[in-house]
Amino acid sequence: MAVELFVYSLAICLALLFFWSFKRLPQEGWQIIASVPMGKVSDDQWSGLNLTYYGFFIANSCVLAASIGLVLLRSIHLPISAILAIIGGLFALAVPSARLIAGLVEKKANTFTTAGACFVGSLTLPLIIAGLNTTLGREGGWSIPMIPALAVAAIAYAYGEGIGRLACISFGCCYGRPVERLHPFLQRIFNSVNFTFFGKTKKAAYEGGLEGQRVIPIQAITAVIYAAIALIGTYLFLTSHFVAATAVSVIGVQIWRSISEIFRADYRGAGRISSYQIMAIIMAFYVTALLFLLPVNSVAAPNLIDGLLSLWNPVIILALLSLWVTMFLYTGRSRVTGSIVSFLVHHDRI
Repeated sequence: MAVELFVYSLAICLALLFFWSFKRLPQEGWQIIASVPMGKVSDDQWSGLNLTYYGFFIANSCVLAASIGLVLLRSIHLPISAILAIIGGLFALAVPSARLIAGLVEKKANTFTTAGACFVGSLTLPLIIAGLNTTLGREGGWSIPMIPALAVAAIAYAYGEGIGRLACISFGCCYGRPVERLHPFLQRIFNSVNFTFFGKTKKAAYEGGLEGQRVIPIQAITAVIYAAIALIGTYLFLTSHFVAATAVSVIGVQIWRSISEIFRADYRGAGRISSYQIMAIIMAFYVTALLFLLPVNSVAAPNLIDGLLSLWNPVIILALLSLWVTMFLYTGRSRVTGSIVSFLVHHDRI
């Protein structure tokens, strides 16, 4: 009953968040959180650094993914030191890859791609786990079970990517195709279910010229699909179906990633088939092969309560807070928008 209650509670929280986000975030006021004065450009004006809701939601998504990963791994009694080592290793490789691969594929220096981060993380995770088992694990007397760890990484990523799509809505990036240019059958579907972005600093406006136009809400569709996959994966993991949890989470996410590219209008690199679609297909086959090749270690049945109690730990709280601040500062400082800030005195209030 505890497992079902946990999954249902997560589903309700995500549904409420999505309901609010899909309605509000396309609006102009939900892109910039604040502007920080950086340098004076005239007697009464300063150039400003914009801090974005994109960074806010990305930071939230990373903390949620890390928290879910922590709860699930602790539920199978993996030591906290091992969990922090996995999370640290993954983020250390995946976060820089998000910008590097976007630069290689899209030829842009100031953008991110979670697809690239996921690709690098998926390829390297088995190596990270093997390395930790033969070094820190040998010294600490623990061993990370490979398939359950892959399942947790896939589930956590699905949660993180689902929430991360809210960042895309707020910034207007990863936008869908205009409804007016769709096949009549698709037009009937998206005539009443669509996004309309407002604000000249939204990426859909300055890159796609789509301000005020109805577009496919591909970010919202992706968020809902990934959240559903994550919830299914969570239930399968907590009921000891580790192989099924891995397969559903990885294959489901990567298949939809490949399909969703068809409905997007933003630049995804040259060619009819994007590099991101190729990466998704490679990842699906790669993890499927691992499930056949890797041994299924004997793991104790997950204990959800133990996993949840692990969050109430000063070390964990500080680690998650540090992760949030780091990711917000890394992804929330806008490099493609700017601002001019001026200050004044309200003389009537002196």
